[in-house]
Amino acid sequence: MATISAAMVKELRDTTGAGMMDCKQALTENGGDMQASIDWLRKKGLSKAAKKAGRVAAEGLIGAMTSGTKGVVVEVNSETDFVARNDQFQGLVKMIAQVALHAGSDVEKIKATKVGSATVEAAISDAIATIGENMSLRRAAGLEVSKGVVASYVHNAVIDGAGKMGVIVALESAGKADELAALGRQIAMHVAAANPQALDASGLDPEVVKREKDVLSDKYRQQGKPENVIEKIVESGLKTYYKEVCLLEQAFIHDTGKSVAQAVKEAEGKVGSPVKITGFVRYALGEGIEKAESDFAAEVAAASGQKA
Repeated sequence: MATISAAMVKELRDTTGAGMMDCKQALTENGGDMQASIDWLRKKGLSKAAKKAGRVAAEGLIGAMTSGTKGVVVEVNSETDFVARNDQFQGLVKMIAQVALHAGSDVEKIKATKVGSATVEAAISDAIATIGENMSLRRAAGLEVSKGVVASYVHNAVIDGAGKMGVIVALESAGKADELAALGRQIAMHVAAANPQALDASGLDPEVVKREKDVLSDKYRQQGKPENVIEKIVESGLKTYYKEVCLLEQAFIHDTGKSVAQAVKEAEGKVGSPVKITGFVRYALGEGIEKAESDFAAEVAAASGQKA
């Protein structure tokens, strides 16, 4: 049986970040072979990671990255906000965004893409094993234009290109790239603040529009308004609704005296060419995920192995 020295245990611990007793056991099980011990610990870590996969991962970071005429936004979730401030996790998010920029927005394709000798999915699993929390690539989206720019904005950024909210906006134009990029960033900031539901009325869910019409119609019908009057009121009400939820019709946050469409039209002089917004994506961290409610005292007790 190979002699396991304290120096060997320290080396393995420094390499893997695993606990001292785990490192000693790994070396003992593998006859002091360092690489085999690393693999043994990774397998053990992955086994633990699989158990963690059932936990709710509703924290994390949104990553946004652009390169000229294309851009992507990704959401990578963790269980706690503490992990979102971890350097390794932040690096993982940036790496995934970089991969998505070239591989596209299909989550399974991103996870299967190799970075060096390992896939993105393997990198996520390694991070789970090392950091000790469940993590997942939840979603990704991309935009691209044949000519123009895709601009981005990250709100509450913890590092460059990653934070609690990310927006990308696609501007199609043959104009000056620097002016387009500046305009695009302003519009991306607007999208972050105003949360439009669609580019224009044609992009809204017909069921949502119908529901809005029905609500307005019923409201004024109950007030005894004649049908011909109700029709005009509903038409006016829908115009107001569109100004609230359609990007091009919203009041521009940088100059509320004009709509986004008007601001874009005015910017064409600086850009030197017509500009068209072809799309936008806004990701807010954890939207749509039901976070597990927990008792803080119970959490502390569980962490210390005691009963609350």
